[in-house]
Amino acid sequence: MEQQQKQGQRSDVIAGRNAVQEALRSGRTIDSLYVTRGTHTGSLVSLIAQAKKKGIAIKEADSRKLDFLCGNANHQGVVAIAAVKEYATVEDIFALAEQRGEAPFILLADELEDPHNLGAILRTAECTGAHGVIIPRRRAVGLTYAVGKASAGAVEYVPVARVTNMAKTIEELKARGVWIYAADMDGQNWCTVDYSGPVGLVIGNEGSGVSRLIKEKADFIVSLPMAGHINSLNASVACGVLCYEIARQRQQIPSR
Repeated sequence: MEQQQKQGQRSDVIAGRNAVQEALRSGRTIDSLYVTRGTHTGSLVSLIAQAKKKGIAIKEADSRKLDFLCGNANHQGVVAIAAVKEYATVEDIFALAEQRGEAPFILLADELEDPHNLGAILRTAECTGAHGVIIPRRRAVGLTYAVGKASAGAVEYVPVARVTNMAKTIEELKARGVWIYAADMDGQNWCTVDYSGPVGLVIGNEGSGVSRLIKEKADFIVSLPMAGHINSLNASVACGVLCYEIARQRQQIPSR
C-alpha cells in the first residue's frame, strides 16, 4: 500500500505516485523530484512533466537511492523532497532592505552542494544582518531538511530566492546599484575593500569555487590570506569571515 510517510521517515519526503501528485496539485513547494533511472511510463511521465513545468529539478537515481530516501516505503519509482520553507523572490529581499532602511546586503551561493554549508551560510546571514540569500535552481542544494537543521532556525528568518540564471541575476542586481564581490583566490585583500554600500557577496562551489562567468561579472574579487599548507577555507567559514567584515563596516565599528 502506498504511503506518504511512515515511522522514521522525514516529513519533507513524499513517496509514491499518488502522494507526489497531491503534493504537486496542492501547490506545496517541492525542491526536487527523484525518479528511478530508465524508462518512464504511465503516471510517472505525467508527474515528471508537471514537475518540469513548475521548474522542479528532476534527478534520476537507482531504486536503492529512492528506498534510502523514503525509509523503504513503497515509492513506486518516485520520491519528492519538499522544501522546508517557501522560497522568496529577489524582490522580497530588496523589500526587506527597504523596510529596514538599509542598503541591500545579499549573499549569492554559486552552486553550493553541501546542505551543511548552505545551512551555516543562512545562519551567518541572519546573525550579520544580511537581507537574503540567492541560490541557483539547478546544480545546487535547495532548502532541504538538512539545510534547515544546519541553519539552527535561521531558515525561518532569512529570505532565500532561487533563480534560473545566476549570471543574469547578477546583472540585474548591478543595474539596481548593488556591487558584486566574489570570494576567490588572487583577489584584493578582504579587509582593504570598501563594503559600506549595497553589497552582493558571492560564495563559490565547495570544490571549484566561483565559476568563471560569475567572476567575470563581479566588480571585485576578494581573498582571505592563507598562511598554512592548504589554499582554501570551507565555503561557510569564508562566508562568515567576510560577512562580519561587511557588518563591521556597515555598522561603522572602527578597527584598531
